[in-house]
This record gives sequence, structure tokens and C-alpha cells, in this order.
Amino acid sequence: MTKIAFKGSPVNTSGSLPKVGDTAPDFTLVDGNLSEVKLSDFKGKNVILNIFPSLDTDVCAKSVRNFNEKAGSLDNTVVLGISSDLPFASNRFCSHEGIKNTTALSVFRNDSFAKDYGVLLVDGPMKGLTARAVIIVNPEGKVSYNQLVPEITEEPDYNSAIDSIV
Repeated sequence: MTKIAFKGSPVNTSGSLPKVGDTAPDFTLVDGNLSEVKLSDFKGKNVILNIFPSLDTDVCAKSVRNFNEKAGSLDNTVVLGISSDLPFASNRFCSHEGIKNTTALSVFRNDSFAKDYGVLLVDGPMKGLTARAVIIVNPEGKVSYNQLVPEITEEPDYNSAIDSIV
């Protein structure tokens, strides 16, 4: 478990993020068309895993907008916005916001991704949702950057994440 905070109160995650240099665990998540998407589908590319609780919060929405803008022009890079939101809600948000450079994915069919990546919130008011984290997977499938945001209500460090790619 890793201790972080939600509005200053301590909460715990199910484990730890994969370490820099580790092979990123493959996963299967669900996109807006209810199709299954795997990390291995993006082999050979830089993959930004922007992980957050729900697009229904301002900070989560900002993170999707920011990564969509900042990473959209990077060569050989895809952005995956991963949350507990239903695919329908994610599609609606991305359509309404004009999000074109991010693929929204949902963990709703199972929680193995959240457990394997150590981001499942195991207590507190958001128990069962994902913590806020950013993980960069390089074209070889290795973790090249990770950040578990220590306060869920704060934004991730976009610049450090992007700088780890370029």
C-alpha cells in the first residue's frame, strides 16, 4: 500500500506504481465503443497513461485537456486517459471538449489494471476508484516515468512527464 491524501485526509492505494525500468504490465481496458484495448496494442510507441478517478471532477478534466494538448503533437506517442468512468460518459466528455489526441479507457469491467498498477483506492470516500497517476511506457514496453500524485485533488506534473519523452 501507498499512502496519499484526498483533501488532506490520508487514503491508501492497493500497492505501488510499476518502477522506472520495469516492464509495464499488459492490461485490457474498455474504450468508448465498448471494445477491449490492450497496452500491447501500442507496442513500439510511447504511451502516456493518464490515470485519474473521474472526468466529473475539475482536476481530472484538466489533466485530460492538458495531456491532449501537450502530447498531441509528439511523434510516436499516444495518450490513454484511464478512469473508472463508464465509456459512455468518457465519450460524451471527449466529444463535448473536442478531445482528439487522447483515447479514453475505462476500468469498469474489472479492477486488475488498478491493482496491477497499484492505483486502486482501498479506503476513504473514493474507495474503489483509481488514484491520480501518470506513467510513461516507452516503445520497448518499459516504464520510463511514473508519478503518483500525493494529493488526489492536485494536478500531475505535466512538464516532467512530457520531458521524459522528448
